[in-house]
Amino acid sequence: MKKLLLVILPILLLVALNSCNKGEGEGGTGIIEGDVMRVLHPDDNYNLETDTTVAAKVDVFIVYGDDTFYGDDVETDDKGHYRFKYMNPGNYTVFAYSTKPDGEKIAVSQEVELKRGATATVPTIYIHEGKAYGTSMIKGRVYAKYYHNGNYRGEGWAYDQRVFIKRDSESYHFDDVRVGMDGYFYFQKITPGDYTIFTFTENMNEIPDTVTRSVKVEEVGTIYEIADTINIISNV
Repeated sequence: MKKLLLVILPILLLVALNSCNKGEGEGGTGIIEGDVMRVLHPDDNYNLETDTTVAAKVDVFIVYGDDTFYGDDVETDDKGHYRFKYMNPGNYTVFAYSTKPDGEKIAVSQEVELKRGATATVPTIYIHEGKAYGTSMIKGRVYAKYYHNGNYRGEGWAYDQRVFIKRDSESYHFDDVRVGMDGYFYFQKITPGDYTIFTFTENMNEIPDTVTRSVKVEEVGTIYEIADTINIISNV
């Protein structure tokens, strides 16, 4: 009988221990923590440079194991730090949201494994926002030769010349800009697609015509520069 008990007791103890083991979620002694940084994408920045700062007062969500919905959320402090306490060991996904200019939310996530009673540090989460986030830029240059009554009056960068942009899928332009003193023009906040850039030129009889360039935007966060200078004639 004693031998039988010696065999049964370890088995019962193992079953009891296994019944106490919980899956991912609250109820343990572990901590999951990390930081969130905010990457700003302002417009009127012709190099598409970004500014990174701490993401204070931002909601952070945690998913337990393979769950399809988050289990809890906390808010970052003034330094962009967050902490989930009293967690069981296991695998977790932590995420926060980037915000596109049209208000669309995009989850940015990191995965982390938590050991029993330990503190797991999540890799920094970078969320993005700003008017230029998720867009690209098209730039080019315009050079002009100037005439008056058929007489040549000089040439140079076509300062203040209007340049237009249209989507190839549409009949009319949706934006126009002016050429700067250095000859450059910029179209900001451009989403992927096929575009036609155009401006106007004239012949010696002052009959207008259009000069066009085609640009295919395939990626976001990219400056697409028209390789060749657009040359025009302007009667003044």
